[in-house]
Amino acid sequence: MSLHLWLAFFLAYLLVTLSPGPNVLLVIRNGLRHGVPGVLIALTGNLIAQLITIALVALGIGTLLSTLPVAFTILKVIGAAYLMFLGSRQLLASFRKQRSDAAVTIEPSRRHSSLWLEAFLVSISNPKTLLFLSAFLPQFIDHAHGLTGQFAIMYLTIAGIVITVHSGYVLGVKRIGHYFSGQRWKARFNRLTGMLFIGMGLRLLGSRA
Repeated sequence: MSLHLWLAFFLAYLLVTLSPGPNVLLVIRNGLRHGVPGVLIALTGNLIAQLITIALVALGIGTLLSTLPVAFTILKVIGAAYLMFLGSRQLLASFRKQRSDAAVTIEPSRRHSSLWLEAFLVSISNPKTLLFLSAFLPQFIDHAHGLTGQFAIMYLTIAGIVITVHSGYVLGVKRIGHYFSGQRWKARFNRLTGMLFIGMGLRLLGSRA
């Protein structure tokens, strides 16, 4: 991959990543609840899912999926249902916490494996990501050179962009959250993120290939 082609890919994917989606929302939530470990776990789960997705693109699975509307619909429903499940669970938890008169306000700890699996499933369960990358990545392939190395370069570039942008979102929200550190603000944030997850699930459910 030539330098100018890589720069074009870098800028194009950076613009795509700046638009917040379920993965950004999840890493922000984990960062506010669990600090740096929560951010690292969410990023790791997301990037492993991205690695698998790019491998599927390299194997041509994304192109095949676009010709199988039934398979796409099944995967879409599964991904949407999972996002809505996460949102509903968070909404219910926020209302239960509000009704409780307990004085302790520390977020309950969760196992790292549970947080990682959640991030992985949010990323891997969206078939539109596979379809998007199947259309997006080949535009930057130089067929005069080996494909494996070019896909590896693109994945490492994606990983660097995702880590930088998502971490930037977390730092920005944390800085704003410093001025809204009360328990009432935390409850409102939990409800907002819960509704956003549900909204993203509904949006995915209504999308087309």
